[in-house]
Amino acid sequence: MRKYIIKRLLLSVLILVLVTFLIYGLMRLLPTSYIEAIARQKSQQPGSRSYEEWMELLTVSYGFDKGIVEGYLRWAKEAIRLNFGDSWFYTVPVTEKFHSVIWTSFTMSAISMFFEIIIAIPLGIIAATHQYQRADNIISVIAIAGISLPTFFFASLLKLVFSVKLGWFDLYGMIGRNYEQLSTFGKFLDKAHHMVLPIVTLVVISIGSLMRYTRTNMLEVLNADYIRTARAKGLDEHKVIYHHAFRNTLIPLVTIIGGSLPGLFSGAQITETLYGIQGIGLTSFNAMVAGDIPFSMFYLTFMAVLTLLGNLIADVLYAVVDPRVRIS
Repeated sequence: MRKYIIKRLLLSVLILVLVTFLIYGLMRLLPTSYIEAIARQKSQQPGSRSYEEWMELLTVSYGFDKGIVEGYLRWAKEAIRLNFGDSWFYTVPVTEKFHSVIWTSFTMSAISMFFEIIIAIPLGIIAATHQYQRADNIISVIAIAGISLPTFFFASLLKLVFSVKLGWFDLYGMIGRNYEQLSTFGKFLDKAHHMVLPIVTLVVISIGSLMRYTRTNMLEVLNADYIRTARAKGLDEHKVIYHHAFRNTLIPLVTIIGGSLPGLFSGAQITETLYGIQGIGLTSFNAMVAGDIPFSMFYLTFMAVLTLLGNLIADVLYAVVDPRVRIS
């Protein structure tokens, strides 16, 4: 297993180099007039550098003064040192802006994933063990509704009912008007109160696919020969389902959960935008729209690292949930 992990890590580094080179190459394909437009825009800001100074600075930062390979190597050298330069749009170091918004998205996504797992997996098992019965039909309807609902529609519906009609929650933002006058615990409760609707939105739109996936895999396992053998030996039905059947259902679930780990840090762009949550999803979207190349390069590289790490974790967990899986 140790050799396998080392081999996968080395392969992941190679893939990361190729992916970041591709990202850098795509950034280099932007026309030079784009740099001129950015330089002209920044030179018009109060107390800013001149147009010529901005052109020289952005050309060096963009790598136009070097070849694509040499420019990439220079960018990679700085990236290894975690120096991604200053954000053009937010006018602060990229890592500083990232650190200020990432934990908001992580907290919201982690809580959403927690509720998604503890709700979807048990309901999927119940649906599988009560196939074509009332419980299965109700759960299937809920799952299909969750899969079919567009994020913007469901979020708007929640805001209409609970913010506009009932007035229980604010329409936008992470804090209330009297946030600064609250105690430390009061500030925590205020932020938690503002995250209720975004978390509900993320849970509802995500729960359906995991629920259906659990049900499908559970039905396949319940029809296996060894399950019929276990029942024929007189084992308790609860033990048959949750010890024998569910353990083998975990393998495909690990793939889904492991693959969703990057989503903990990538942010929920649509949800954050609709609720005015200043997370990494909304921040990166604004940066890309504004042509903030340093921040965009950092964010895309960060997502590539998370994706490779999520795949590695999923592969390693195979051997944990199923003793039959071993890497030679």
